[in-house]
Amino acid sequence: MEISATVDRIEGELAALLFRGDTQITFNLPVVFLAGIHEGDVVDIRITKDVAATDESKERVVSLIEKLKRKAQ
Repeated sequence: MEISATVDRIEGELAALLFRGDTQITFNLPVVFLAGIHEGDVVDIRITKDVAATDESKERVVSLIEKLKRKAQ
């Protein structure tokens, strides 16, 4: 999924991004992620699922739960 947003304003460490399109949603993002970006610039934001990291995280949680269950016995 790719979303376009306009950098509405920068206030200190945060940039307020206004999503483009029919909705008027504002999203605050630390300016550290927007190197070289200024107020009024239009940015594209890509959102993807990291399947491998998600699977690793799930496996780690299951392992921790199993360890806790063994300790409780």
